[in-house]
Amino acid sequence: MRWFGFGFNAFGQICAQKEKSDEGEANTTEVKIISPTELSTTVDGSGCSFKTRKIQASWSRRVSLRGDGDRCVFLAGFKSFPSAESSGCTDAFISESHLTLAFQDRIETWNLQEEDKTPSWNMEISAQPESSVSLPAGVNLPLAPGGYITSKPPFYYHLSAQLKAKSLALGGGHAVLLTAAGDVYTWGLGSHGQLGHGGLASEEKPRVVEALCGMPMSSVASGGWHSACISDIFLTEGGDLYVWGWNESGQLGLPSRGLWRASQHKSSQQSGEKPEESGTSLDGEQQEEDKHEEVFISIQAFPALLDVSQSCEIQKVSCGSRHTAVVTNTGDLYTWGWGEYGQLGHQTLMSSDEPQRVEFFKDEQMRVIDVVCGTWNTFAAAIKKDDAYS
Repeated sequence: MRWFGFGFNAFGQICAQKEKSDEGEANTTEVKIISPTELSTTVDGSGCSFKTRKIQASWSRRVSLRGDGDRCVFLAGFKSFPSAESSGCTDAFISESHLTLAFQDRIETWNLQEEDKTPSWNMEISAQPESSVSLPAGVNLPLAPGGYITSKPPFYYHLSAQLKAKSLALGGGHAVLLTAAGDVYTWGLGSHGQLGHGGLASEEKPRVVEALCGMPMSSVASGGWHSACISDIFLTEGGDLYVWGWNESGQLGLPSRGLWRASQHKSSQQSGEKPEESGTSLDGEQQEEDKHEEVFISIQAFPALLDVSQSCEIQKVSCGSRHTAVVTNTGDLYTWGWGEYGQLGHQTLMSSDEPQRVEFFKDEQMRVIDVVCGTWNTFAAAIKKDDAYS
């Protein structure tokens, strides 16, 4: 399995700094990576390379979890690794301020902004028969026994034992939880419809998304101000994708007024004509926009079914701040939303309110098997198609 990254790279979280040239030029970091670029092989202290099993990303950092028996983590991007012993780590969760590591017997949260010698918070893991978390094996961060972990003090929050949480996605200010029964609960900030309850009110406690009741879900994801989930269809290799929340940058894959205006402006610039020269007035542009008024969606407060591709189903979903990425059961990667840093992987800096396949992996005869969105970037794991069927 090989990992690729694209998008925001100002701190070298995708590609490290370029080496100093013979002419004496200072080291530079390519800020925008517009095409999927393979991550360098991580090297441990013995000089041996190892494979990456899992990746998590924040705005300025990436944490990679080693995939062999002696599991440990590698941190790329802003700041160096804290004074933590990560050997035996089974899971990792990162934010801009803290790194949380899970082990067989404990969980530790380290401050990435300080050079502390001890974790900011920790808890011992023991058997809890009435736990609110239903995990098949080990810890699935940010879930923890009896509750979940955030990036701000007091770090640990209790969850009702009745929820039986299976997975949890933390967004910019909201949370999306999946239960063992396939129900979806949300809470937190709701100002952009990201909770999916039909309004813009915030919720202090987990509340079931009633629009999804009766349809078991298999996974959930959350972005800055939007959310997504995949339905659990019996005896299939994927499901349907549901999205809700803010659509300002087309991150829901629904028609965006902002992107329509941007495309109209770009068309005028490319033609080199002013509105009056091309025979269209500002009033005419407004009339044209009014024709699309019922189509544009700024906020989708209820979950909406998104048809990414008619020929396949969705297996994985991940959300960045204002973009979304999915993996289909055919091994294709689709992305949409804000693309200012190349995080959509289409070799442009264009945003899109329509799901588009990342052609790089098809051209390389590769099958994508996982995707993880950072705030402004995207990471995808892929294998050669020949290996997928061997």
